[in-house]
Amino acid sequence: MEMKNEMTSATTKVFTARKILTMNPAQPAATHVAVQNGKIIAVGGEADMAAWPDAERVNTFGDKVLMPGLIEAHCHLMEGAMWDAVYLGYFDRRDPEGKLWNGLRTLDAVLERLKEAEARMTDPAAPLLGWGFDPILFGTDRLSVKELDTVSASRPIVIMHASVHLMNVNSAMLAKAGIDEDTDIDGVHKDAEGQPTGELQEFAAMFPVQKLLGKSMSLAAAEQSAAVWKFGRVAQLAGVTTATDLVSDLSDAGLHTMHEVTAHEDYPMRIVPAFAPQRNPEGGAARVLEAARNETDKLRFGPVKFIVDGSIQGFTARLRAPGYYGGQPNGLWLIPPSQLLELFTPFHVAGLQLHIHTNGDEATEVVLDVIEKMLQAHPRADHRHTLQHCQLADKAQLERAAGLGMCINFFSNHLYYWGDAHATQTVGPEWAARMNPAETARQLGITFSLHSDAPITPLNPLFTAWCAAHRASASGKILGEAERLSVADALNAVTLGAAKTLKLEHLIGSIEPGKFADFAVLEDDPSAVAAERLKDIPVWGTVLAGREFPAPQQ
Repeated sequence: MEMKNEMTSATTKVFTARKILTMNPAQPAATHVAVQNGKIIAVGGEADMAAWPDAERVNTFGDKVLMPGLIEAHCHLMEGAMWDAVYLGYFDRRDPEGKLWNGLRTLDAVLERLKEAEARMTDPAAPLLGWGFDPILFGTDRLSVKELDTVSASRPIVIMHASVHLMNVNSAMLAKAGIDEDTDIDGVHKDAEGQPTGELQEFAAMFPVQKLLGKSMSLAAAEQSAAVWKFGRVAQLAGVTTATDLVSDLSDAGLHTMHEVTAHEDYPMRIVPAFAPQRNPEGGAARVLEAARNETDKLRFGPVKFIVDGSIQGFTARLRAPGYYGGQPNGLWLIPPSQLLELFTPFHVAGLQLHIHTNGDEATEVVLDVIEKMLQAHPRADHRHTLQHCQLADKAQLERAAGLGMCINFFSNHLYYWGDAHATQTVGPEWAARMNPAETARQLGITFSLHSDAPITPLNPLFTAWCAAHRASASGKILGEAERLSVADALNAVTLGAAKTLKLEHLIGSIEPGKFADFAVLEDDPSAVAAERLKDIPVWGTVLAGREFPAPQQ
């Protein structure tokens, strides 16, 4: 029992619930939690609250279940900005206001939604923007200039793929961006006659278009106040109280906006931006350290993000032999392997934490080699450099990662959204069955988390935990039963595990004294349901620093 401190009890709240899942092994469950000035001061039963007889009693959650605020350790503020464009995804998805947008299962349906949106536009020069499209889910059907020009051949059209590693544009945008048969940029896809098809793969190929779009559908969403607010509403829907922006310029404008928005008492979450030197090479480690000197309870700094390869479903991830199942060419290096050691080392030496995107197992192998060399030259305890996605790592690679003191954040949502395509089109059934091997990582003692990479897939940690525990594809096929997590381990991964990958476990990730009073408020007990029901638990909303934030009505 916590003793009453010098603060007056007038500032104290006691929350009661049907059950509180603490994620604290020393005290796994409770019914009461006392909060003072935004932090937890006691957890237990009614008798443990006796030291605060005058505390405000909050009985709103008497029939609900509290657990630590869910943590999304790999997502992007871009999720908030994307909703200004037309949603073209294959699967149903809710917007920041809770509205359900039906998924589009045919190319004709995609084109029809674009035509409807184009008909509503009043400015003939404004580009028509769409997002969430993924051609791999349509089998052999592909989107090209020909199809997009049926929507409009005069208005520029840009369609961002679900992976954000590719886009499609129409002829008007190709012309405006100066992309033609003479363009010599890796990733500009061309047909048999050498003409651009309108598919642009990876950032170099997309850059001429993105430059014209400016902040629209940009990873620089931190500079857009409305996008940051919308992102917060998406988080409320999912019970998330801390989330990353895992590609950030840390620009002056972005820092100003994030400070301004997160300082507002109505903003419902904490943000952890990760500096991305590939987007902003200016300032290096000093830029991150300077931002950290001005951090707040709701805006934390420290992670540094590097993207080494591309996406598996876009065939731009780097794979070891035998490579892609259909014999497609190997993917693209977004950073030449020869440059990695030089790029990583200054941030490591400065005491910062690297978060490194490696989708393919060849990319993972190369990064493990580099981390090993870097640690030999510059030993550092508890660095917790984290492999992000790490989808195709085998046991030997995971053993190396464990020996190097690394963390892993698996992209378990892929099992559902692209599992069928991976088994039949990208990597084949054997590799698909061992994708995102979270159970092997757990057995090896690796600190790991699970993520959505929103806006790539919806921000919803309970769904992500379900993906890791159930491992079912969209068609219901179980992919790699041996890699299933228990529900308890999956929930740990999206709370305390995620907090550890961000080096924030002293503040968030469990309900225990001294940590922020951040809770996900659920209508049912996730520890008491079968794994296949985990994704269906309704979320009432969140509590942040002791303040209630009901989710937008759906």
